[in-house]
Order: sequence, then C-alpha cells, then structure tokens
Amino acid sequence: MDAPRTHPTLLVVAHGSRDPRHAATVSALCARVRALRPGLRVEVGYLDFNAPRVPRVLERLSAEGVRDVVALPLLLTRAFHAKSDIPAVLREAAARLPLLTVRQAEVLGPSSLLTTALERRLEEAGLRPGDRRSTGVVLASAGSSDPEAIAVIAEIAREWRHTAGWCAVRPAFASASLPRTADAVRELRAEGVGRVAVAPYVIAPGFLPDRIAAGAREARADVLAPVLGPAPELARLLLRRYDRSVLHRARGDLAALTA
Repeated sequence: MDAPRTHPTLLVVAHGSRDPRHAATVSALCARVRALRPGLRVEVGYLDFNAPRVPRVLERLSAEGVRDVVALPLLLTRAFHAKSDIPAVLREAAARLPLLTVRQAEVLGPSSLLTTALERRLEEAGLRPGDRRSTGVVLASAGSSDPEAIAVIAEIAREWRHTAGWCAVRPAFASASLPRTADAVRELRAEGVGRVAVAPYVIAPGFLPDRIAAGAREARADVLAPVLGPAPELARLLLRRYDRSVLHRARGDLAALTA
C-alpha cells in the first residue's frame, strides 16, 4: 500500500569519510534540520566510507512506500561529485526503483547564509566584530580540479570582503589547487596585514580540514575557526534548497497540467 501523500522526503547526500567526526557532524546537522521542520522526514545517505550508502537508503524508502525524494548534495560547490557522482548514483537507483521519483537539489553554495556561518565560527574562535577592518581572512576550502568550483570560491572571497569589511579575503585550497592555506597566510603577512584569520569553508571534520588547520598553525595564523559543522545557518540553508526543489517540481507539474 502506498504511503499517504505528504511532503517529499529529504535525503541528505554526504560524501563520507573514514574520520568518525564526519558522520557525527552530518548527523548533528540533520538533527538540527528536523528540529527546524518537524514532520519533514530527513534521511542521510553516503557516497563512500560510511553507511548507509545512498542506493540502500533509496531502496528502503521505496519499500516503505515513499514515492517522492529530494536528494540534496551536502556540498558547498558544484564540482565533480555534484555534476557526475551523485547524478550517476541517483540515475542507477531510479532505474531499479520505478515507483520512486528522485530529484537532485542544488548544492549549498554560494549563499549569504554560509558567509554568516563563517563569521559565527570566527567570532567563536575569538575574533571580535570590531576587528574586521584590521583582519585579513583566508577562505580555506577543500579544493577541486573543476575550474568552475575554483572560480566560485574566488568570487565568494571577493564578495565577502566587500560586504563584511575585512581588510582582505584570500582563497586557499587544501588539495588540487593553489595556494595552500599556509601560503595564503604568509602572503597576507607579507602585504602588511597585522591580524590573519583562517576560516575553513568546509562542513565536517576530516583529512582535508585537518590539512587546513595544520597550514594555519604552520604559518602562525592569529585565529583559526572551526569547520561550519551543524551551524544553524547551514540547517536553514538545507531547508531553503529543499523548498526550492519542491517549488520547482510543483511549477513543473502545474505547467504540464495547463499545457
């Protein structure tokens, strides 16, 4: 018997990691999303390393009578995983589960909610609002070989400097691209910036975030913020992306009915 009609299930698609802090952070974030939207079913599936994997979650949902799923990539940029890995996994599952409709939502970034969350983490690390004009920030992301993703990080850095009033904001990358975190900190120092803060533009702890932190310590950054984690802004952003996907589907259905 089909389940009663309800809101589409939200499936948060996380990359996964051997580091147990990763899954714990994803779970905490999803718990915050559930608290913000009681009644919305929120599930988590992983691409690698952790269980349950995305195909198994979709199989279980279909067996339980769920018919509509929004798969939301827990990613900050639209790089390889969003363009290739996740669509491939969802297509394969959809082919095996014809009664289940799965739509992939947009990635999380860029968004003003993310920069607000970054500012929250910097303040938690000891930076005061009055320090902004004398502080240079290294916006440290995981990195990507995708030029589009790198360009987005650079644009976020430029916009954040303009809107927040930082002395400077420089992008840095833990892998695939340059500069590395330590080099970006040193460049700001060489330009005469007295206080340098590193803001990890990553969601959960793991190997690459640890590399960002090591680079910050190596170059003696004054402030090192924690990862975004289950920040309230991030939970609100997940719901914003979910709602947009649901709205697009509703508009598409209405257009089909009136065609």
